[in-house]
Amino acid sequence: MKIGIANDHRGVELKNYLLERLQEYEVVNLGTDTNESVDYPDFAFLLGEKVANHEFDYGIAICGSGIGISIACNKVKGIRCAKVSNIEEAKYTRIDNDANIVALSANTNQEDALEIVEAFLNTDFSHEERHQKRIDKITKYERGEYER
Repeated sequence: MKIGIANDHRGVELKNYLLERLQEYEVVNLGTDTNESVDYPDFAFLLGEKVANHEFDYGIAICGSGIGISIACNKVKGIRCAKVSNIEEAKYTRIDNDANIVALSANTNQEDALEIVEAFLNTDFSHEERHQKRIDKITKYERGEYER
């Protein structure tokens, strides 16, 4: 499994921790490596494009709150990024929403973040008709094909 990880200056420490711990995956670092202030959308768009183009199976996005980078990721067509705070949310965003990027707050406890990411990466989409129908509506809306 190939994973992209992107972060702003506030997410450097958590990113480095995850890079060290996620050795069973091929993880590509797309984020900044310094604490010098950068703009998270630049990294979010790059990660989103690579996930949407299937260069990566999934993505991990980190910024101060996790919210800004998740919003930016979701501006890329084909991306369903969810900002999550716990294992249950990580699992449900995969089971119900087939999310392809997980966003974390840089302030997340490192061990908790690892458990969240592993839950996200190791949980499959349910393929239940009701969930697929909703995802299809999102995709149609992105393409300008959605009808109410």
